Order: sequence, then C-alpha cells, then structure tokens
Amino acid sequence: MGRRFSYWFLFAIFVVAIVIGAIRPLRVSPLYQIIGVIQFAAMTVAAWTLGARAITTTSREPRMLALAGIFLVTPFALLALLWVGLGPPWVATAPENQMRYLVLSAMSIAIVLGFVVLREALGEADQKFRPSVGFATILLAGPLYLIFDAFGFCISTIKLHGSETPPAFHDLTAAIDMILFLAGALTYIATAAFAVSLGQAGWIRRGAARAFTIINLLALVLLVIRGLDFPDPKALSTPWYTSPGFIVGIPAVPFIIPFLFGVVLLRRAGEIDNAAG
Repeated sequence: MGRRFSYWFLFAIFVVAIVIGAIRPLRVSPLYQIIGVIQFAAMTVAAWTLGARAITTTSREPRMLALAGIFLVTPFALLALLWVGLGPPWVATAPENQMRYLVLSAMSIAIVLGFVVLREALGEADQKFRPSVGFATILLAGPLYLIFDAFGFCISTIKLHGSETPPAFHDLTAAIDMILFLAGALTYIATAAFAVSLGQAGWIRRGAARAFTIINLLALVLLVIRGLDFPDPKALSTPWYTSPGFIVGIPAVPFIIPFLFGVVLLRRAGEIDNAAG
C-alpha cells in the first residue's frame, strides 16, 4: 500500500509543484522556503519508498532502473524545492532569474544522465536501436540547453548590476531562440524514441507508450509550427498560457514526460527488488 500510495502521490505533487510555482504571491519569505522544503522532502520520501532504495541493492537491473528513475525525477524535485512562487521570467527579479537558469542547467544535466542510464538498461533488455536514437538526440539537446541557460544567466546578472543589456546581446536573440528551439525539438524526439523502447521492453504498457509517443510528436509539431523564434508573451494577442506553441517551447516543459518515465522506472525497480528480496 505504501508503494502504491507513493506512486500516485508523486504524480499528484508533481502537478501541485507546477501550480504553486506559478502563484507569484507565495514568493514571500519564509513562506516559499517552507513550502519548497516540504514539497522536496515529500517527493524524496515517496521516491525512496517507491523504488529509489533499490539503488543500494547488489542486483544490476533494479539498481540501474532506480538510478535512471532518480535522475529523471530530479528536475521537478528541484522545481518543487526552489521555484515556489517564482512565476514566469518577466515577473521574477534578477536574482530569482539567476537561480532559475542555474536550476534549468541542473535539470537538463539530470535528464541527460537519466536517459544515458536508461539507454544502458534498455540495451541489456535487447532494446538497442531506438534507445540509440534517443541517446544521440539527447546528447545534442543537453549542451544546447546549457548554452541557452548560460545566456539567460548572463542577462540576469547584467540586470542585477543595474546595467543596460549590451546591443550585442540583443543581436544574439535570434540565435538563442534557435538554440532553445533545437534543444526542445531534440528532447521531444529523444523522449518519443525512449517511449517506444519502454513499451517494447514491457516496462510500461503499450497503450501508455503510444500515448507518450503521440504527445511528444504532437508537441514537436506544435513547436515546428510556431517556428524558431520564441514569442514575446507581451506581444501575443492572447494570454501565453492559451498558446500551445508557446507552452511546448518553455524550457522545462519537454522534461515533463521524462519525469513520468522516472516514476514508472522507480516503481519497476521497487517491484524487482521486492521480488528478489
């Protein structure tokens, strides 16, 4: 019962963390720190109960699944801890946006590491072609995310010091938008490839694998339709949260399905570990 509760609790608190992260009035000290610590602690306990503890086992398969799951759930555990009341970049302060881009960097690194470990685990399960496609595309996406995050961190640092953004940075906007576009597109492709492999390996249900694949391909199509330029939310004719092309291009959004993978992998690791015990 504890593991079943932890499984559904991780899905629920994941949604709660995203909603709470968008509620700007919560960004009041020490309220947001307390909420963040509670959310992070709850996710940590739930992940450990579900299957993360299999990382300590001597059996290779549950240990690799647990490691991949831990890396893939880490991005939104960090979001739950640090982004309470953060809101979008255009309402956050310069120090908050510095932290935002540092967290995004850590999130992208965790996703790459999670997919690398998952590729190894799937290879041992005789799933090699599609994981290799996902592996190659996520290795390309990771550095692109880091370049985008470094640029955002630099802009936030300039604003923190009260300086005007140099004209050269404005000239680079189109290039940075393209980098973010490519990073998101490659992540959606990688996630779709891994979804198919997970279904074929029997680690997730075939119906869920198809749904994950379709969602990622649909997001990719919406991203392509939107184009290389990331829209200015103030220039949109409708609120940004009603624009699918805007939403799928938000840097953290492509990490949502990998988080769900992580929860499923932790559950599988826990099941194998319990069966072996």
